Amino acid sequence: MLDDAGLQALREAARFSPDNLPLRRHLADQLLTKGYLAEAEAEYRAALMLAPQDPGITTGLAEAFTRQSSYGAALSILEPHLAAPGYPPRMGVIAASALLGEGDMAGAGYRYHEAVSRDPSAADPDLAARLAAPPVVTPPQPVVAPPDLPHDTSAEVERSRFTFADVAGMDAVKEALRIKLLLPLQQPELFAAFGKRAGGGVLLYGPPGAGKTHLARAAAGELGAAFVNVGLADILDMYIGSSERNLRAVFEMARRNRPCVLFFDEVDALAARRSDMRQAHTRQLVNQFLAELDGVDESANEGVLVLAATNAPWYVDVAFRRPGRFDQLVFVPPPDAAARAAILRLLCRDKPLAEMDYDAVARITDQFTGADLKGLVDRAVEAKLQQSISAGRPIPLSTPDLLAVARQVKPTAVREWLATARNYVMHANESGAWDELMPWIKGAR
Repeated sequence: MLDDAGLQALREAARFSPDNLPLRRHLADQLLTKGYLAEAEAEYRAALMLAPQDPGITTGLAEAFTRQSSYGAALSILEPHLAAPGYPPRMGVIAASALLGEGDMAGAGYRYHEAVSRDPSAADPDLAARLAAPPVVTPPQPVVAPPDLPHDTSAEVERSRFTFADVAGMDAVKEALRIKLLLPLQQPELFAAFGKRAGGGVLLYGPPGAGKTHLARAAAGELGAAFVNVGLADILDMYIGSSERNLRAVFEMARRNRPCVLFFDEVDALAARRSDMRQAHTRQLVNQFLAELDGVDESANEGVLVLAATNAPWYVDVAFRRPGRFDQLVFVPPPDAAARAAILRLLCRDKPLAEMDYDAVARITDQFTGADLKGLVDRAVEAKLQQSISAGRPIPLSTPDLLAVARQVKPTAVREWLATARNYVMHANESGAWDELMPWIKGAR
């Protein structure tokens, strides 16, 4: 959340006048100057939708990417401009910084000196010093794995002890998962009559901490299926070709243990837009992912339910939303008041309790996610434990304990996520992919 009153006022003005390009660009520039990099990126993206060829906006977005270490993304948007003569010198300096971040010292030096020779005022002393200094460490380059290197995945098959009864609220989300993933396995004859196979993919998206991983585990538990939780460390490897083999091994594991829920967290890191990638081996990983989702034949993934979660669905390659892959996007919103009360009830059910008014706590925890509420309960329990140790006996947790903590803490991520989501919904939704977000965006404060 922004703690600068001036920026808050600018953002509010931009919200009421979303097509005012000078205002939106000024807001983006100010956010970048004051170090709000993610917010600046979102505003530059929105401005770029209004003026796609504006070199100044492109340069600002590239600088936001570079300062967040997203060097490939910065170079991807700069390359069309750098290919034309007479590009702005400031753009060349930002390109040099991104090239240096990727370890291309020679390319960075060329870009920097060419830009500064045309406009000495664009010079960046810190960058110039880094270019002049000898490199201390050469960034590791991907190398091909030896033929005998093992490629077994580190992901493991689990059995979830959670069901949908352990997930408070989210009734619409649970119903969508039942129809898409669970019922075809639970009632195969009925679905076979309509030519529907058991299997498929759903992409869960929403702000951090909203319960996407917990929901995936509950889906596996509801079905009594195996559960494979795939993290980035289970897939990504420094050797060319190994990441693709690890991904194939994960799918093979799921097929051997069907019915199985195969869950990919932070899937945007494995399924990013290929247009944003500059290296062929990273694009090949996306191609391998698409091939595994399709299967070698139409029954290859029958009984394999593929769930994925992301906080940034707009960065996922559009090919993943094709029918037969992640053809259903399911928004997992922050819990409403009733769901927050239910979550608090679940979190407190195994603790010594006085008479509790969960609705009262829910009313003052607007925009708290499930993770925020767990943190709230944990802090209240820690305070109560200190009292109990002093008293020499357990002192029950009470409503005032939760209310006291709730007044001190703030929700962690919803407001920032909301600002980014609003830009995509309002300015980058030509395909209608984010229509589901529209009512929530308009209703959120």
